[in-house]
Amino acid sequence: MGVFSRQKFFQELPHGCLLPTAQQGLEQVWQLLVICLMCRLLWMLGLPSFVKHLCTVAGGFYTLYLFFELHMIWVVLLSLLCYLFLFLCRHSTIRGTFLSITVLIYLLLGELHMMDTTNWHKMRGSQMVVAMKAISLAFDLDRGVVASVPSPIEFMGYIYFVGTIIFGPWISFNSYKEALEGRKLSLAWLLKASISWLKSQICLVVSNCVAPYLFPYFIPVYGDKLLRRWLLAYENTMSFHFSNYFVGYLGETTATLAGAGFTEEKDNLKWDLSVSKPLNIEFPRSMLEVVTSWNVPMSHFLHTYVFKSALKFGTFTAIMVTCIASALLHGLSFHLGAVLISLGFITYVEHVLRKRLAAVFNACLLSRKCQPNCNHQNKKKLWVFLINLAFSGLALLHLIYLGSVFNSSVDYMEEDEDEITNHTIQKWSELSWTSHWATFSCWILYRLIL
Repeated sequence: MGVFSRQKFFQELPHGCLLPTAQQGLEQVWQLLVICLMCRLLWMLGLPSFVKHLCTVAGGFYTLYLFFELHMIWVVLLSLLCYLFLFLCRHSTIRGTFLSITVLIYLLLGELHMMDTTNWHKMRGSQMVVAMKAISLAFDLDRGVVASVPSPIEFMGYIYFVGTIIFGPWISFNSYKEALEGRKLSLAWLLKASISWLKSQICLVVSNCVAPYLFPYFIPVYGDKLLRRWLLAYENTMSFHFSNYFVGYLGETTATLAGAGFTEEKDNLKWDLSVSKPLNIEFPRSMLEVVTSWNVPMSHFLHTYVFKSALKFGTFTAIMVTCIASALLHGLSFHLGAVLISLGFITYVEHVLRKRLAAVFNACLLSRKCQPNCNHQNKKKLWVFLINLAFSGLALLHLIYLGSVFNSSVDYMEEDEDEITNHTIQKWSELSWTSHWATFSCWILYRLIL
């Protein structure tokens, strides 16, 4: 939008950014929303199950072509590879581990050799959803959660479920089968889809039109060079956060429209799918809360199928394996890998330090908020509140620091990994490696009171 005076900026904002952004967002996804709704209505007609699976495969293929055109063949190849593996190893009891390795090798080879980085990264979200679905199904087969290997049409229906194939979120195979049962239309279902859609558009507008111009147009804060660096880092972080919320709420919309994302208790059906929890991220109690609130379904996937599997090697190892797995699923990108690995160290150090402080002071100082009936003697005292507030402030500092590497310029560096590496190091150097030093200091404090 160029450089304007503050008054001129607000005059140009509606027509220069707000309306074009909202219009472009609708133009890109309206066909996907219509297809999700059509599938939802078809499943209510009492069609045979194989017809329902065919419908969602057809819808998924069409939407993949809309977004990726012929490059969608790489998503199809991944799904075929996964089913071939499950079929050939149908009598094995460690399919989950071996399929995970196979999928990660495919993703790494795809990024390094199969096609150019830019087009591969455009499909990263769909590739990640397919990978998580196949891996979770393999582990569920090993654990007996799913009785037998699904038929090819069932498997492809699950993989290409139109409500999740583009923007996610990950759902389990059993959740997919429940969605195909065709629950009755209800006001709660329509309200959930509508609210999620509205939230997604608000987040898109904030990410594109508010966050990049937060200082000084919306909040006129001025200061020295160091303060300006942190303010710029906060702008980048906020824009990145709200772009994630946009995708999360859009995933809620498509999944709900297609009939997924509900819980059932007796005769009470709740459309309560939640992908991101912005308040827990923007006003965090701890980095652990941030990690679990960033993408709730993916966090559940990583905890169930990665963290628990690696927990026998120790908590630290399990956390690092989980972060490495997440980094590999997201693709070979230095800034993503650096952020996720740093996040693993930060989360672990914070967890052990707060666990130790909670034991020493017999107070509710854990990373997760204590239940009302916990055994701690000191629950609501002022000093307990202040310590938790200090950790919240530290978590906010970590978020600004880690998020500073994500800005629009990174999108144009995707083919030059050296440039991305230099950009990441430069951003963190400008902030004096504050978050890493703070984490190291917390670890020293933990060792001193151990």
